[in-house]
Amino acid sequence: MKKILLLLLAFSTIVSASIRVETTFSTFGAITQKIGGDLVHIHVLASPKYDPHFIVPKPSLLAKLHRADLLIMNGGGLELGWLPPLIRSANNRDIQNGAKGFLDISHYIPMIDVPTSVSRGFGDVHAQGNPHYTTDPHMVLIIARAIMEKLLELDPDNEDIYQRNLNSFTKEWQHYLKYFDAHMKLCSDKRVVQYHELFNYFLKRYNYKSYGNIEPLPGISPSSKHTIAMINTIKKNDITLILQDVYHERKTAKFIAAKTDATVVLVPHDIGANGSRTLKEYYNNIAKSICK
Repeated sequence: MKKILLLLLAFSTIVSASIRVETTFSTFGAITQKIGGDLVHIHVLASPKYDPHFIVPKPSLLAKLHRADLLIMNGGGLELGWLPPLIRSANNRDIQNGAKGFLDISHYIPMIDVPTSVSRGFGDVHAQGNPHYTTDPHMVLIIARAIMEKLLELDPDNEDIYQRNLNSFTKEWQHYLKYFDAHMKLCSDKRVVQYHELFNYFLKRYNYKSYGNIEPLPGISPSSKHTIAMINTIKKNDITLILQDVYHERKTAKFIAAKTDATVVLVPHDIGANGSRTLKEYYNNIAKSICK
């Protein structure tokens, strides 16, 4: 009996969470959990309530990164304003850029909106392209495979488990996408304006047309002149939807809506941004907001 208990204890130690994973955003955390299961312990660095470009680098995050075996980041310049100093100060060589425990998901993504030139005169432009690719549900399986490959590199002994989890999740997500895409085909109006170019991947996937942004340039607050121009654009093109994220000011969008027939809809950029708890809830909430 004693030998059996010892064997069970040893087995439970093997299959318990062994890889400490830090992800910059909640969506990556949810996908990693699907692939890693009980073999990973996940912590998300950034709250979905705040601007993903500007997260306060708290000392508590340093402690998390110091103990991490794997860091999964969005990349594309999205975390450029806050993550690099944390990585440098974490005193953890395993998660430095290029190390075995470092994963930049943007390297696997077909980026859009890549600028032909970069200048401060164009606002806070991302040189590698638009980094907000997680708003497109079709990117989820690309992300999942990249994470699986990295977990295999760190933990090859559990290859069968990671591969099985990926296969199971792939079937589940393909089934979900079938119905999600069918629903999006029923959308009646495909003309929008955004506050920030946050949903371009989603809009491109489902053939929406964005007629501009409330921000005159990325990261630049709207001026009176630009706001008036947006009002005229909305009226001229009979636009009915203004896509507002959870972290930018909402006064300007409400003002524009009051001067036009457009409606402001709050659209999440990450799991938890508007109360969603799962991947499916997150994308369902995007669709519910945009698909009219």
